Amino acid sequence: MPPKHQKAAPKPLDSARLEELALHYAARFATSRAKLSDYLTRKLRERGWAGESTPDIGALIERLAELRYVDDNAFAAMRGTALTRRGYGPRRVAQALDAAGIAGEDLGEALDRSRRESWRAADTFARKRRIGPYAERKVEREGRQKQIAAFVRAGHDFATAALWVDAAPGEPPPGPDGEELF
Repeated sequence: MPPKHQKAAPKPLDSARLEELALHYAARFATSRAKLSDYLTRKLRERGWAGESTPDIGALIERLAELRYVDDNAFAAMRGTALTRRGYGPRRVAQALDAAGIAGEDLGEALDRSRRESWRAADTFARKRRIGPYAERKVEREGRQKQIAAFVRAGHDFATAALWVDAAPGEPPPGPDGEELF
C-alpha cells in the first residue's frame, strides 16, 4: 500500500515553465549568467524536457541579460565588494568570482577595486581574528605561522600577512602609502 502523502513527480519542463524558473531564480538571487545556466541545466536534468525542440538556455539567459535581470558586471562588483568588506584579499575575491563564472572585463573591474581596498581588507581581517595590532599579546612562532596561513588562505599576499601578524599589539603597520589606520 503506497504512503498517503507521497509527492507526485514534478512535470517535465516546457519553454514557458523554464522561463518562469529562470525569472524566479533571477528575482530571488543575485546571480551571474554562468550560475543561472548551471541552475537551469540542473533543473532540466532533474525534471526532463517536454518541449518539441531542445531548450535554448543560452538564448533565454541572453534575453534576461538584455533586460538587465542578470548582470555579470553588477554581480561581480557586488560580490567583490562584499568579500573585500569582510576582510578577504584579491586572490580570494578572484577565486569566488571565477567560481561564479565571471570573466573578462567584468572580472577586471571587480579585481581592481579589490586590489585598491586590499589594505583595508587586511585590517578588517586582522581585527576580526584579533591578529597583530588587535591581539592581546604577541604570538610565538607556531601561532605566527598559523596566523600568516590564515591571512594567505583569505587571499592576502605573504608580505601583507607578515606585516600584520608581526605588528605589535596596539601598533598597526603603516599603510602602503605610509598612512596610519588608527
